[in-house]
Amino acid sequence: MSDLNLFPSSDPPPNPGSPGAPVDLGGDTPLAARMRPRTLEEFRGQEHLLGPGKPLRSMIDQGTPGSMILWGPPGSGKTTLARLIADRTKAAFVGFSAVTEGVARVREVIKEAEERRKGTGRSTILFCDEIHRFNRAQQDAFLPHVESGTVILIGATTENPSFEVVRPLLSRAPVFALEPLDPEAIGEIMDAALRDDRGLASMDLDVHPDALQAMARAADGDARRALGILETAAKLVGPEGVLDRTQAEAAVQHRFAIYDKSGEEHFNTISALHKAVRGSDPDGALYWLARMIQGGEDPLYVARRLVRMASEDIGLADPGALAIAIAARDAFQFLGPPEGELALAEAAVYLASAPKSNRIYVAWKEARQSARDTPAAPVPLHIRNAPTALMKELGYGEGYLYDPDEPGGVSAQGYLPEEVSGRLFYRPGSAGFEQSIGERLDRWREQREAAGRTESNREEPPFPRS
Repeated sequence: MSDLNLFPSSDPPPNPGSPGAPVDLGGDTPLAARMRPRTLEEFRGQEHLLGPGKPLRSMIDQGTPGSMILWGPPGSGKTTLARLIADRTKAAFVGFSAVTEGVARVREVIKEAEERRKGTGRSTILFCDEIHRFNRAQQDAFLPHVESGTVILIGATTENPSFEVVRPLLSRAPVFALEPLDPEAIGEIMDAALRDDRGLASMDLDVHPDALQAMARAADGDARRALGILETAAKLVGPEGVLDRTQAEAAVQHRFAIYDKSGEEHFNTISALHKAVRGSDPDGALYWLARMIQGGEDPLYVARRLVRMASEDIGLADPGALAIAIAARDAFQFLGPPEGELALAEAAVYLASAPKSNRIYVAWKEARQSARDTPAAPVPLHIRNAPTALMKELGYGEGYLYDPDEPGGVSAQGYLPEEVSGRLFYRPGSAGFEQSIGERLDRWREQREAAGRTESNREEPPFPRS
């Protein structure tokens, strides 16, 4: 639970068995709770945020965390990270869930924070789990207290903050995007649980590497789920048992049957739905969608996955796919079940029936890598903004050509920095609307060449669409 304070004081939680430690960390306490990281050094994943010199890590190490929004999928470490920030910076940690508590509780926390700051000078971190569940007015209630510094707000959400968090709050609380944990990080977490006295060390299990890998993949980037699977596997084989690939697969199925409210192999079924859509099988898509809905899956989780499919597997081969997927999500939120389920079914069939292209996915991946490789590449002078006389004197905007006024609506000027000039990220395919896009880009490329710009420095010719 988001409001369960495992670390009630500002001091690091004691090691099991030490003075002040909980009497019982075993028994009914889930393995995931027992293995919650106690320090940032124990935290796995999110290197893009917590690696040496990264912005969030620097903020924490300097002891000056500000309000922030942690956006990421379940099990990526949002709650744990918030607790560790409080622990590292000696701030009081107060957590609550927007699902079960409201503004009245916020007012109580604010009053306590004011008294704490006046009495001890100690800061308060107010951790709001599922902050997207608060409406606009409820989110606005945070603003004056965030601005005054009464509390440091850390909001956690699985939804895109751009759509679910009010703009004034976003302007005061930067968003840090957490990513699903990769199988390597998941494997490290499970390995630590097998060796740690808080975890399963006393069971002395013989775990085959391929079994650990299978469980890590089944977790789908969710550390809590990974530890739940491992715990189930340990119970199946018993102390000093042998945990091989067969036992691991049984644990995956067994855990889903016990812990998932759907009673389904959650990630197997969502994988089947995704692959049916990708494989252009509308009947398969409908079947697996129905299995998930009938099993009790959160329809909005399915809706999010459909949006992902529209961008990842269809892209500009059918630009309407993304609009359909988002419309289905909105329709379900508007209608609710069971009527809203029909909108999800419509979207699943549309996506499965649409032409497929992953060219946007590939292009974005390459562009991001190029941006990481050239973070200091200057913007070419001719496409810089020049709002002042000094900037104009320095050559900002000089020589810029307004393409719509050029013959054919295309100029010969380039738009990439010198370090990546000539790179070709987006290569349209031959499916659906992308063929038209490719033909248009080829025509413009020819016009640029005719206008005097050569493309001899291109890394490769235009991607063939035949």
